[in-house]
Amino acid sequence: MAWKNPWYDAALSHHHPEGFRNPGGAAHKPGDLKRWREERKAQGYPHAPQAGYPAFIQQWWQAVDLEKTGDGVWWLGHASMLLRMSGQYLLIDPVLSSRASPVPFAGPKRKTPVALDLAALPQLDAILISHNHYDHLDSQTLRRLRRRFPDVKVFVPLGLKSWFTRRGFREVTELDWWQQAALPGITLHCVPAQHWSMRTPWDRNRSLWCGWVLEQPGTRFWFSGDSGFTPDLLDIPRRLGPVDVAALPVGAYAPRWFMGTHHMDPQHAVFLWQQLGRPRAIPIHWGVFELADESLDMPPQELAEALSAQGEEADTFIPRRIGEFLPF
Repeated sequence: MAWKNPWYDAALSHHHPEGFRNPGGAAHKPGDLKRWREERKAQGYPHAPQAGYPAFIQQWWQAVDLEKTGDGVWWLGHASMLLRMSGQYLLIDPVLSSRASPVPFAGPKRKTPVALDLAALPQLDAILISHNHYDHLDSQTLRRLRRRFPDVKVFVPLGLKSWFTRRGFREVTELDWWQQAALPGITLHCVPAQHWSMRTPWDRNRSLWCGWVLEQPGTRFWFSGDSGFTPDLLDIPRRLGPVDVAALPVGAYAPRWFMGTHHMDPQHAVFLWQQLGRPRAIPIHWGVFELADESLDMPPQELAEALSAQGEEADTFIPRRIGEFLPF
């Protein structure tokens, strides 16, 4: 018997009887994955950073300093983020394991150290997940967090609640695009992204993918999640209001013919940042795992080139060190 989407709503363009989809139909063609893998193997991609991994770590990594005061966000590498808002701590897509993989002996291996010692975390109030890919939803990290913070609140897109409840999380809220939830002093908006989901060979697009807008008085923070560029992303500030701080992806974009559907490159990220009104922004989705063909040091280099090509000299969208804190 075929699986049918229990959340299916024919009135919503991203819903489908057999799962979820991108409203614009963005998807890979049959054979694309095989072609990419063959080209990647033939070219020996990805290459190491130009100056080597130790030099890359020295330039782009630091340990998290939790003594920083005030509200703000720590970038933990790749898409993992720790926020302090309205006196609360929130983790987004925490992946602090040695691999982004279902098994500990294979799969993309971490190339830069973990920047945050979970044992040093103060009381954790919430965990937000954007989608179920292994570089965003990490079972090992989440098991450790549940043991330490058994009452932590979890917010996920449609289709992921049962994954968490089966693992002992007690308070899990599941949201569709444009729905919202609340923490004391914070409104959480589940917002669209152009991506896909899959954790096993049998669950492709059966759970939704999303970004998050976290709003408190005076600050609206947008975590875009994984997303290819689409003008529809600008519906987010149009509907929710101007973005003050944004986390925008700039990595896992090569080759563009294959990755561009679901991952922004630095050029698209700069264009989106400009359309948002040039808010303070953190380039994310780079610096930890080699998921595509570009080397780890290419995203910050291409971001600088993209900004220069647009005549942008502002310092509000610059590469930051893993572990760095950006105050709100």
